Amino acid sequence: TPPIHHPVPQRRVQVPIMKSPPPPPSTSSSPYDNPYISNAYPPGAGGAMGDGAPPNGGYGAFGGFQQAAGMGNFFGDPMTAQMGFNVARAALGGSTEAAEKNISRYLSSIKPFFSVTNLYVLRKLYILLVPWRHHPWSRLSTTRSTSHAESTQISTVYLPPREDLNSPDMYIPVMSFVTYILLSALIYGVSGIFHPELLGYTATSAMGAVMFELLGLKLGCYLLNIGNSQLLDLIAYSGYKFVGCTVSILVTSMMGKGWVSRGVFTYVFLANAFFLLRSLKYVLLPDQDGAHDSAANVYSTGPRQQRKRRTWFLFAYSYVVQLFFMLILTSGIG
Repeated sequence: TPPIHHPVPQRRVQVPIMKSPPPPPSTSSSPYDNPYISNAYPPGAGGAMGDGAPPNGGYGAFGGFQQAAGMGNFFGDPMTAQMGFNVARAALGGSTEAAEKNISRYLSSIKPFFSVTNLYVLRKLYILLVPWRHHPWSRLSTTRSTSHAESTQISTVYLPPREDLNSPDMYIPVMSFVTYILLSALIYGVSGIFHPELLGYTATSAMGAVMFELLGLKLGCYLLNIGNSQLLDLIAYSGYKFVGCTVSILVTSMMGKGWVSRGVFTYVFLANAFFLLRSLKYVLLPDQDGAHDSAANVYSTGPRQQRKRRTWFLFAYSYVVQLFFMLILTSGIG
């Protein structure tokens, strides 16, 4: 066989040599001086800026990048960052200091109501359950002088519960409120109908009764122009009813619903009503020689009709309102 030969090309093929475009000049101060960038915008796109100008008034992609870079340099400046940190710390420190002052003032006003002793608690419980044998009911007070830059003011303040048995406290109302909720849960558990939602329901209903009672009491004080009633004192007096409610529920759970439980409920209700009637008399109906502030002095010389209205209001609150809420709090338990 003859040998095989590869074909030989007859003409020489010229392969073109590819060259890269020249780099942009480095001496240009603006990116729009580069012909490769200025030609990217069609003529007339810049309006009054002329041919080849970028749109939007000369702020193209490169201009936005330069602005962002400038803002980054602004926030990345150590002096600027330190200044912003100092301003934020000063604002946060001022708000924290104001909050601490408000909390401290609130705690300082409520702290005397928990300043009690064991002897005070025992004697106060005895007065709540047997108020007929207690006398006197007036609160003790003392004078306190406050010195200012120009003058010295002398004011009259009531003694705390540690020093005055007739002073209202928060310890017994809070403890009786918690005992009422736990005793109700215990009775539900013994009856076999307990579930966790009953704790929230009992606490919410008891708290709602207290809030609604305080709202009506403050409204009555406002309508009758009683300006010497303190909110914390009214909260304490309103919470004393849980002592009678706890005793009534405990007796009903042990003796059953009968004439004994009804008699105990009637007794604790009358005792609580008499206690409130005698205690709030010096708040709502101050005597002429026992008034301690300007509102009480104005009232002591006021018309007799105004005193009669306040007397009926005190009677309605001590007997009618307390009976209504104590029936609600003790019904269905026991």
